[in-house]
Amino acid sequence: MDGDASRTETEGVEEHGLGTQVRSTVSRLYRRFRSERPEGSLGDAALDVLLRLHKSGPQTLTELSEYGHVAPASMSQSVNRLTSAGYAVRTPDPDDGRKVRFRVTAEGAEVAHATRTQRHAWLDAHLRGLSDEDQQAIAHACALLSRIADS
Repeated sequence: MDGDASRTETEGVEEHGLGTQVRSTVSRLYRRFRSERPEGSLGDAALDVLLRLHKSGPQTLTELSEYGHVAPASMSQSVNRLTSAGYAVRTPDPDDGRKVRFRVTAEGAEVAHATRTQRHAWLDAHLRGLSDEDQQAIAHACALLSRIADS
């Protein structure tokens, strides 16, 4: 890293605090990462639900609401978008016939896979473009942030 960039980063830490810088950077990176998706894809909320169903298997509305930290009414809108688009279907719960589970369809699995592939390719390409020194710095920062997250 050149001296000017290093000095600017240090000044930002001193002026705003390291916590502010970490929160801001992680938030911006997360928003940018989420913006990577196939053309004409679903909105953020429905896409998050689709990715969850694809990764974790069938879920009830309550499970999805708890995972997404949203009210069941809000989650209902997302799953309705997915079922209307043919990306998910309602199925009876095998343990409790009164409950409904949502599961991803083959078409939904394709969208989820394409989204993950595009997001990962975007991030991996940017990381590969960094110097070995910068890649090592990010790896070290990730280890430290993981330790904080696990505390």
